[in-house]
Amino acid sequence: MLQLTADSADDATLEEIDAIASAAFGLPRFSAREELRRPWTRCWVAREAQRALAFLIAWHVVDELHVLNIATCPTALRRGLATGLMQQSLEYARQEHVRLVLLEVRRSNRAAIGLYRKLGFTVTGVRPRYYSDNDEDAVEMALTLDPATGAAQPGRDEIRIEL
Repeated sequence: MLQLTADSADDATLEEIDAIASAAFGLPRFSAREELRRPWTRCWVAREAQRALAFLIAWHVVDELHVLNIATCPTALRRGLATGLMQQSLEYARQEHVRLVLLEVRRSNRAAIGLYRKLGFTVTGVRPRYYSDNDEDAVEMALTLDPATGAAQPGRDEIRIEL
C-alpha cells in the first residue's frame, strides 16, 4: 500500500485512480488530482506490478478522519484490497491521534457495511436519498478511537438499519 500526497502522485497514478473511480462510481466525475490539492486530503493506493488496483481517499481535519471514497478496480474485486486500505487508513489514524473516523456507504452495499462492521464501525444515522444518481440512502458509520492509545472504543448502533 502506497500513501500518496500531491507531491508524490504522478500523472499515470492519478489517471489510474480516476479510471477506478469512474468504473466504481460512474458520474459525477471524480478527480484525484483535485482531491490531492487539498492539504487535508490523505490517499492510499493498492498497487500490483506498478498498476493501481484500488484507492482510498480521506480528509484529515483536526482529530477526525472522514473516508470519502474507497474503490477497487472491477478485475481486482474480492482480493482484500479494500480491507488492506481501510487497515492502512486506521493505522494512520492511530499514529496521528485521530479520535473519530467517519464514512458514508450506500445502503445496498452490504459487502462494504460488513467490512466496516468487522473493523468496529457502528451505524450513527441514515441520510435519505443521499446519492444523486439513484436517490439511494447513505448509511453513516463511525469508529471512535482513543487518541492516546489508538485503541478502538466499543460502540453500538445508534439506529437500526434494514439491509
